[in-house]
Amino acid sequence: MSIESRLSPLDEANMAPEQRRVLEAILSGPRGNLDGPFLAWIHSPALADHAQRLGAFCRYDTRLELRLTELAILFTAAWWQSQAEWQIHAPIAREAGVSEALIESLREGREPVFERDDEALVVRLGESLYTTRRVDEGLYGEAVAAFGEPAVVELVGVFGYYALVAMTLNVFEVRRGSTPLPFPEPPQVGPVA
Repeated sequence: MSIESRLSPLDEANMAPEQRRVLEAILSGPRGNLDGPFLAWIHSPALADHAQRLGAFCRYDTRLELRLTELAILFTAAWWQSQAEWQIHAPIAREAGVSEALIESLREGREPVFERDDEALVVRLGESLYTTRRVDEGLYGEAVAAFGEPAVVELVGVFGYYALVAMTLNVFEVRRGSTPLPFPEPPQVGPVA
């Protein structure tokens, strides 16, 4: 799948040694491609190096089921209306067991109807975190009881990491080729006075 962005194109012949090293680490890792934010981050090899290791952990190695990790990623993509993040992760979430109805309700910004309590809890945590920038004692206790404290720490990491991903993708207008955009593009705004 081709990736488009507003970034200057990467030319392997002109890459710095650090960029080549990080590129090789990304391509030989579980992702195997420069999809998503790595297209931007490779322009800063130090950021790319650290971010790709954190991202690999958040996506593949947390204590959470893949279904819940992908739900947290989709919630984040919908919150930030991150086109490429959604384009990349919606099929993965579907394959991991997130229902089509839940996926579509997130994309459309509608109140989801949940089939599973753990999915409702992930979305409630995301809503609280992004809306109030806090999680109250009751919700925190419910999450710890359901997932365990280490998994809640990791879930907060997933939300934070994928917010960084969403911001990167939005700023650099990263898109997956001819795939239709899942969210309407906001009108362009001028400089803030």
